[in-house]
Amino acid sequence: MNDLRRIDLNLLVILDALLTEQHVTRAAERLHLSQPAVSHALARLRDVLDDPLLVRQGGTLVPTARALELATPLAEALAQVQALLAPNQFDPASAKRRFRVAMSDYSAAIFLPSLVRTLRSEGPGIDLQIVQTSREGMVDGILNGDLDLAAGVFPDIPGELRTTALFDEHYTCLIDRDSLPDNATLDLPTYLARPHVLLEMRGSGTPEIERALRAIRQRRHVAISLPHWGVAPQLILGTDLILTVSARGVQNVDHRQLLTLPPPFAIPSFAFELAWHARRGGDTGLQWLIGRIQAVVG
Repeated sequence: MNDLRRIDLNLLVILDALLTEQHVTRAAERLHLSQPAVSHALARLRDVLDDPLLVRQGGTLVPTARALELATPLAEALAQVQALLAPNQFDPASAKRRFRVAMSDYSAAIFLPSLVRTLRSEGPGIDLQIVQTSREGMVDGILNGDLDLAAGVFPDIPGELRTTALFDEHYTCLIDRDSLPDNATLDLPTYLARPHVLLEMRGSGTPEIERALRAIRQRRHVAISLPHWGVAPQLILGTDLILTVSARGVQNVDHRQLLTLPPPFAIPSFAFELAWHARRGGDTGLQWLIGRIQAVVG
């Protein structure tokens, strides 16, 4: 109790911003405070917690080990307080919120335009910050509070996260129409003999395809590896390359020049999901956003 009496709980909000930004000026801008006010708060926090919290290395502030220990439980505590004090009902028409959502350009192509139109109509004060990262980056971002929501495939997810399926997806192969003889099928020998395009973010990749090939004791040759979904179909035009991707991602390609065929081996279908932290279950604004995404996808 004595420790609580010594600290203004507003200092914890400032500490959370400092640990997120690792920069006094940016934290001040985020909180709409002056830089001297944030510097003074940092000095008080150092005294109360008996730790430097942020130390200067070169031109940046680096969190101490104690600060790193505090970051996650502090973010969780502030989120719980915010949920406790927030009104039970979320009114999108009057709300002023910014949501940080991670998705690939595949996800963005499927539902982001429709979602944005919905938000401009129903919640004009609601802003979106879209970020792109690997599957592992999405999970880490939700765990540490950097992300409110992520859209993707999460086969192995920590117990602290919650998910809801948006749709079931399967794989298809995209090839140049002229590279396959008339009436020919894409059989396994042809598939393995051709070079392939692999879509992957750093540390992510498409392990489902490689696992399916390992199950039949085969390997493919990846000639092009890139993280950009949108340009990938264009790489197939006029080449012998094969792109094996989620079927929804190639619905809008020019089928006069490009051909979609089923893979010549079994690749399990998968659920495309939204993921968020369990501590945000009481956040009616976030739950409203999840519902709107489900509606535009459905």
